[in-house]
Amino acid sequence: MGAMNIRLAFAIIASSCWSAFQHGYNTGVLNAPHEIICEWLQRDALTGTNTTVPAEDDKRVNTAMSVIVSIYCVGGMIGGVFTGLVADRFGRKGGLLLNNIFVFLGAACEGAAKSANSAELIMLGRLLIGVNSGFNAGLAPLYVSEIAPVSIRGSIGTVYQLVISVTILLSQALGLESALGNDNDWPYLLALTAIPAVLQCLTLPFCPESPKYLLLKRGKDEKAQKALTWFQRTDAAILEEMEEMHQEAEKTKVSKVVTLRQLILKQQLRQPLIIAVMVMAAQQLSGINAVIFYSTAIFHKIQLSRAQSQYATLAIGITNVVMTGVSLFLVETTGRKTLLTAGFFGMMLSTVSLSIAINYSHVSWVSYLCIAIIILFVAMFAIGPGSIPWFLVTELFNQAARPSATSVAVTVNWTANFVVGLSFLPLSLVIGSKVFIIFAAVQIILILFIHFKVPETKNKTVEEITAMFRQNM
Repeated sequence: MGAMNIRLAFAIIASSCWSAFQHGYNTGVLNAPHEIICEWLQRDALTGTNTTVPAEDDKRVNTAMSVIVSIYCVGGMIGGVFTGLVADRFGRKGGLLLNNIFVFLGAACEGAAKSANSAELIMLGRLLIGVNSGFNAGLAPLYVSEIAPVSIRGSIGTVYQLVISVTILLSQALGLESALGNDNDWPYLLALTAIPAVLQCLTLPFCPESPKYLLLKRGKDEKAQKALTWFQRTDAAILEEMEEMHQEAEKTKVSKVVTLRQLILKQQLRQPLIIAVMVMAAQQLSGINAVIFYSTAIFHKIQLSRAQSQYATLAIGITNVVMTGVSLFLVETTGRKTLLTAGFFGMMLSTVSLSIAINYSHVSWVSYLCIAIIILFVAMFAIGPGSIPWFLVTELFNQAARPSATSVAVTVNWTANFVVGLSFLPLSLVIGSKVFIIFAAVQIILILFIHFKVPETKNKTVEEITAMFRQNM
């Protein structure tokens, strides 16, 4: 029922790609220059620090850096909470455009932090850009899922995570000491995040609003049809999609807006909500962002030099991009459930192996074994758990419930991300490599949950998916 064309591709780039750029770039941007920024905190931004010890071992510096990293996720939680409200009030496209205000303000704060010798300013900038990423994580997948033909919905949904992977790699490459990750240039590294916001403001206005939003939320039948025409659907495809939307509209007339209370109380909604929450929480509690945030610091602790640690981190970024690209082709053939199960199983084996190997990092060759294990861990994440949760949530709910469910799922994702970002460094100082066992336990629980509870949604319409939950009541 339709395929990729130049206008659909343009809309995906304008909405999902520039939004995912913010999400990925700001997730990985502090990794490579981690040590440089710690030294700045110790030397200039914080008073009363112990300059006789390495910056990363100073407790005040360690705490400040953990806050700088994890406050981005607090912003993500705030954005996630209000995603549904913004999606319904301003539309998917309108919400994405307004959201760029947070980027411009955040980039200005981050860019000025060093000259002002202010740790608080960089924290405020990270918080504001986190709010932007929280909205993006809900609005962009929502928009592309509603403009995509069913036959390629999974592949298009994977684009968001693919761009996250590419921009994490970009931030790591630009963060090398030989690029912008040095004592003089790291503020520019952080402020570069304003560029994709400008590009989105220049391109997204040319795209129409989501046809489903126009018809089901605004009752604008003619505009919805014009939007489908803009996306170059065939006449037959337009008739079929309009009919499906009208049927969905009839079924959601009684309850046009599904509240959080209804999501929890109605069993046919509660079941997919639990699935959405579990896969979103697991994506972060699996430990992936412990690697994305802190891999350079992890490699430094296993006897690699600063330069070696940064290049090993770059290898992780390349792996993430390549394997996410592979998942783009596998998701419509292999299916969502299979890729999720295989991905988490591979991550679990990698996590257990790393927790053992890291204890022997004093042996020279074991350091390189640890790099290989972490690269395998990231590859298994990228093959399924990285991309599938973002669009699986939009597949599990109809138009009436989708915004509220997306808000809940995105908020849970960012909350779990915050917990990992804030606690990983302190926990690793206290219990060492045993911290990875916590991640392994979460992965085992998820493998079992996916096997018994998550349905396969490949090539199914929203009505077919919701019917599965009605039958299980």
